[in-house]
Amino acid sequence: MGDYSKALEFYEKSHQIKEKALPQNHPELATSYNNIGLAYNNMGDYSKALEFYEKSCKIYEKALPPNHPNLASSYDNIGRVYKNMGDYSKALEFYEKAHQIYEKALPSNHPDLATSYNNIGGVYNNMGDYSEALEFYEKSHQIYEKALPPNHPDLATSYNNIGGVYNNMGDYSKALEFYEKAHKIFENALPPNHPHLAISYGNIGQVYNDMGDYSKALEFNEKAHQIFENALPPNHPHLAFPYNWFGKIYRSMKDYSKALDNFEKCLSIRRKALLDNHPYLALTYSNIGDVHQLMGNYERALAFHPTALNIQENVQCNPLECATTYINLGETYREMKDYSTALTFYQKGLEIREKKLPKNHPDLAVVYHNMAKLYLSTRKYSMAMKNIQQAVEIAQEKLPSTHPHLLEYRETFEKLRKKI
Repeated sequence: MGDYSKALEFYEKSHQIKEKALPQNHPELATSYNNIGLAYNNMGDYSKALEFYEKSCKIYEKALPPNHPNLASSYDNIGRVYKNMGDYSKALEFYEKAHQIYEKALPSNHPDLATSYNNIGGVYNNMGDYSEALEFYEKSHQIYEKALPPNHPDLATSYNNIGGVYNNMGDYSKALEFYEKAHKIFENALPPNHPHLAISYGNIGQVYNDMGDYSKALEFNEKAHQIFENALPPNHPHLAFPYNWFGKIYRSMKDYSKALDNFEKCLSIRRKALLDNHPYLALTYSNIGDVHQLMGNYERALAFHPTALNIQENVQCNPLECATTYINLGETYREMKDYSTALTFYQKGLEIREKKLPKNHPDLAVVYHNMAKLYLSTRKYSMAMKNIQQAVEIAQEKLPSTHPHLLEYRETFEKLRKKI
């Protein structure tokens, strides 16, 4: 991965020369603006990137025929920045504009068309529309498999993306299978400190965390963290990823002070690097609130969750992220023994998860277990039994037999059985 500030310097010098030599709507100037935008995007300065990409696009729109691939590429770049900024509807709008051009201008097995399917799949994935995402990722993958050599990094990115959707859908063994295919290619094709390799390590770490293998999760995340630190400038938004992953792993391990420390580091980077209403910021507030709840700091938890919801309910982000915050709020109110408020939040979260996720998704088991504990506390034993049975059934089907969640659900089941 190049030195972005050096690249920017080079592009700006080149641009100054072109500005003097060329008329103001010359396509060469558009290419130059585009390169500067790319450098800013890679540095994580998304608003600057957008400014230059839009300058480039204006020239292309005047100078090129409406189906020109360069115009499609320009729409793609703008879509990518909107995705990075967390504005998924705008991202989709520009990716689809690009896709319409590619479909008319390129043969059906062209790698650029595959990239376009891939981009659209990525936005659907971020919005929590996993079956749509998988459909686009698979279209993309079919083209890549025919058009690219078997060790090409774009093929690895494609495996990674498919793995990500399976992980989001709660199919952890399938996710791991695709992540490992991607990782093999990245290891052979990329230098050892490339950010794509870091993301690959982080993805594998996350699956191990979801599968309850926390030591493996930590091991892969450490590798990801080292690469990010060496490869990226100090304020890059991607530096927040490993801290977020560490926070999740330590939370799973019930080491709450370490979890809080990492989530706070993640928040500090994201506050500097992202817009105030970015979905990633909301997720971080929600995670910090959750750890405070787990530590028994209910007032602190209640300070963070509404901040998260304020973003999530007002920005077009993944409804499943909203659901997580509702469920975290439910847990906080349950611990405070405000059972009716807790139940309201659980039901809000459950409604979204039942609508968006496969019916045997481990995240559904989490809510059923929470509700079982609530009904146990309020002595509604038959409701508690119904919910805990659903949680245990899902966990037995989808999680490894040693997974801490499964053991926890069985413990609650036994506690309940003794009451009945």
